Amino acid sequence: MNTIRVVLPDGSGKDLPEGSSALNLAESIGPRLAKEALAALVDGEPKDLATPLHDGARVSILTFDSEEGRTVFRHSASHVMASAIQRLRPEVKLAIGPSIEDGFYYDLELAVPFTEADFAALESEMAKVVKDDQPFVRKQMSKADALAYFQQRGETYKVELIEGLEDGTITFYENGGFIDLCRGPHLPSTGRIKAFKLMSVAGAYWRGDSSRPMLQRIYGTAFTKKSDLEDHLKRIEEAEKRDHRKLGKQLDLFSFHEQGPGFPFFHPKGMIVLNALLDFWREEHRKRGYGELRTPLILDRSLWEQSGHWDHYKENMYFTQIDERDFAVKPMNCPGGMLVYKSRMHSYRDLPLRWAELGTVHRHEKSGVLHGLTRVRMFTQDDAHIFMTEDQIQDEVIGIINFVDYVYGIFGLEYTIELSTRPENSIGTDEMWAIATDSLHKALEAKGLPFKINEGDGAFYGPKIDFHVRDSLKRSWQCATIQLDFAMPEKFALEYIGSDGAAHRPVMVHRVIYGAIERFFGILIEHFAGAFPVWLAPVQAMVIPVSDAFADYAREVAGRLFDAGIRAEVDLSDETMKYKIRDAQTLQVPYMLVVGERERNAAGVGVRHRRQGDLGAMSLDAFLGRIQNEIVSKTRD
Repeated sequence: MNTIRVVLPDGSGKDLPEGSSALNLAESIGPRLAKEALAALVDGEPKDLATPLHDGARVSILTFDSEEGRTVFRHSASHVMASAIQRLRPEVKLAIGPSIEDGFYYDLELAVPFTEADFAALESEMAKVVKDDQPFVRKQMSKADALAYFQQRGETYKVELIEGLEDGTITFYENGGFIDLCRGPHLPSTGRIKAFKLMSVAGAYWRGDSSRPMLQRIYGTAFTKKSDLEDHLKRIEEAEKRDHRKLGKQLDLFSFHEQGPGFPFFHPKGMIVLNALLDFWREEHRKRGYGELRTPLILDRSLWEQSGHWDHYKENMYFTQIDERDFAVKPMNCPGGMLVYKSRMHSYRDLPLRWAELGTVHRHEKSGVLHGLTRVRMFTQDDAHIFMTEDQIQDEVIGIINFVDYVYGIFGLEYTIELSTRPENSIGTDEMWAIATDSLHKALEAKGLPFKINEGDGAFYGPKIDFHVRDSLKRSWQCATIQLDFAMPEKFALEYIGSDGAAHRPVMVHRVIYGAIERFFGILIEHFAGAFPVWLAPVQAMVIPVSDAFADYAREVAGRLFDAGIRAEVDLSDETMKYKIRDAQTLQVPYMLVVGERERNAAGVGVRHRRQGDLGAMSLDAFLGRIQNEIVSKTRD
């Protein structure tokens, strides 16, 4: 029998009989892998396990541990849901059903839509499809036959999708008589999907176009193990408790109003947290040799045309007229930094120039995507623009990576890294992009950091390194970014005088660490569940007298704390001491200081911590030393 040799992810080879499939490869490696295998990457393309392999193929078996494997698994679950829907409601018109992070959805049209009350019946029907262990069978038709098939069934959305495809062979998948237009791949059979849950229903315009029909979107999630599904549902429940919109109101941090949709209003306690974040930001930038800029909120249209934002970002900008001239409200800070650079001539001895700016920007977001502080129309970016020579790139990028790592460590935020490459809609030459991308790649390799390539997702002016933080619930948020730019200095004709006395073009980096400060604030609220570390807490200590007789001593204690720079309040309400303690804990005050006769006589306080409970009696000086040390060291609970 003839054999083929395939290449495994570690570079080793594996000999197989000619005609072997990806599943045969998994079986030859081991029974556990064969059991967990969901699909395969063959020469970089996701394929069904039944796919025959060719000699020299590079093959990776996909399991649920990989993002690609989870995508296949959950897309297959969307087909199970669609087939169950079609059983229950044969009149349904199906649209699309992709996998998404942590789940899947299917868009559909029904005269009488599903409600969450229908979920139990739909899940029961899905369970029957799973129990039947129906094979996912890949099929092909000509475009003409595919159109005829779905037109005969009245599936108008599928017909429109097929009409948009190139002429040739169209791919379908069938399970148990249910046929769906699909590129694949899929699991071997429906029986693999044992742990699933329908989550919610929503409306969604067909193809995201508000002028097209409004469809119903049913969301679900699926896992390989019931225990993993249960853990996921618990995390969702915990996330709902931590929702920054709810906690923002409960802790009196910020609000939104009809008169300014997408524009947050920060209250005094919210401003304390924001200012603490900004004070930390300014001090750490000072240590690293940054100067701080402030540039105008509104600038002439010609500047945005020169920068490329007018052509590439106009739909997200706000405009106004002054003295019959067109102006734009800035969506980004970088063009202002360019003008500052051009205000005087620079020498190579000046470089690198590190300039930071806490610049408020405005971007037009559709009302449907606005979400608390994490998706707003006005926000402040903690921008920095670094101007350098080409041979300074690696050191500067590594310095920023170290800076990001330090800041995220303070908050206990883990992160992953992506290197995003040139998008289709870009400016600059091929040579610029090649040098810039290679420079970022080398900086990451020099740091020894693992990273993922995100093809085509760079900024329109340059490639970028994105940091995706993971909060305490392991949710991912894209925050910091490092964008290397050869194109903008060219557009603005930036120059420096080199050691040879000639004019040269600098390279620049666009960089944020928090990202949007408002968004980072929202992430921190949920990360800490409103229980900010002492250095960030709006109220760091609540002084609680056991009765009115000790109100004066409570004020004295609060005064001492205030003079020492501690944010302290006194609860002189008519409520009981137990209620006051419980109220302070609800407001996530780190320390409650109970004072009565014993504490007054000893010039001390009874200390309670919001997490650790009763810490006993301390002298006021001892408590001050404790809390000041936590503030200086930025200790987390």
